[in-house]
Amino acid sequence: QVHGQGGVRFQNWAKTYGSCPELYFQPTSVEEVREILEMARQRGKRVKVVGGGHSPSDIACTDDFMIQMGKMNRILKVDKEKQQVTVEGGIFLSDLNIELSKHGLALANLGAVSEVAAAGVIGTGTHNTGIKHGILPTQVVALSLLTASGDVLECSESVNADIFQAARLHLGCLGVVLTVTFQCVPQFHLHEVAFPSTLTEVLDHLEDHLKRSQYFRFLWFPHSENVSVIYQDPTNKPPSSSASWFWDYAVGYYLLEFLLWISTFVPSLVCWINRFFFWLLFSSRVENVAVSYKIFNYECRFKQHVQDWAIPIEKTKEALLELKAALENNPKMVAHYPVEVRFARGDGIWLSPCFQRDSCYMNIIMYRPYGKNVPRLNYWLTYEGIMKKYGGRPHWAKAHSCTRKDFEKMYPAFPKFCSVREKLDPTGMFLNTYLEKVFY
Repeated sequence: QVHGQGGVRFQNWAKTYGSCPELYFQPTSVEEVREILEMARQRGKRVKVVGGGHSPSDIACTDDFMIQMGKMNRILKVDKEKQQVTVEGGIFLSDLNIELSKHGLALANLGAVSEVAAAGVIGTGTHNTGIKHGILPTQVVALSLLTASGDVLECSESVNADIFQAARLHLGCLGVVLTVTFQCVPQFHLHEVAFPSTLTEVLDHLEDHLKRSQYFRFLWFPHSENVSVIYQDPTNKPPSSSASWFWDYAVGYYLLEFLLWISTFVPSLVCWINRFFFWLLFSSRVENVAVSYKIFNYECRFKQHVQDWAIPIEKTKEALLELKAALENNPKMVAHYPVEVRFARGDGIWLSPCFQRDSCYMNIIMYRPYGKNVPRLNYWLTYEGIMKKYGGRPHWAKAHSCTRKDFEKMYPAFPKFCSVREKLDPTGMFLNTYLEKVFY
């Protein structure tokens, strides 16, 4: 008999969403997960699976049963010949990165945060940047799924192909992802170069930047023309770092948080804070060489609200300039830095924001200094309006106001996904408030 805990309060990493599940489980085996689903069926309860809880939305929240997969975190197989690794769904990428490097392997691309579970990363379509690279689920070659009825389905391009296309970005609504097989590459080091530029320069020469660096992204500082361009490319140079605790923490975290807190009383300060910190931390060239995952990952120190939509790559310039103009025309609307702009290759995953098109992701944030919420509604709605106008699709892990009607327009394969979901989970065991807005 598997036992669930009562009285557990779940909160996501940013402390922006939370819930109090009736029972909270930490299973250690497939049998235990099956028992939990059986108990849920008998009692008419819904089930939500959670990994690292990093999603800045309520996608993982439930008042019924919550399954935390952290104890199902083993590496099951490393195939050096195929350069593939099979892991349990609950393993954190931070642990996987270290283990892969012992075998001389690595994931070709990673998001900014690795304190996230393998099944969760693919469930929400985590991405990084690099126009030759897809979102993280494109690195998945097989997975296994425990469905609401208690069956285990093995899925890949050749077995249960339809379910595989749905499950590579599953939103946690198809079943419990038990194992994931990733396609890896030989271990590599990255040389990161960050240098200042202007928004006009970057947008006018976007093609050149995309060709010049394998993992190119840029940070725009709203209320200014300032941009920090970041190139990351494979290298044989020895590891080196120019990071400093003083600049990173004392200035980049503590001072910034204090000034942003003051700006909650005087919003017009935000323009000056954005410019001041660009000058202080981003106005000179900085280089860094390390093993790939250490360059891909960076510490998200601030609790924050965030939106991140993918638009067709050819709309990048128009959309950013429209957002800039909206801020200039509405002095009361403030935007924290940075707006992070990244790029990803198109793919064939049904619910991927990059489905059938190369995409530009435009990530906006509002920090919560000392846990205080800064007014953001106008900025949020303006941004969403621009993203929708240019054919955008929201990042599934992040907060957005879209409904089924929007998704039917955005995703040509949406009906296919829905029919797989209804077949695998006819009673809606894996739904919650977030997912009801998506499917109903």
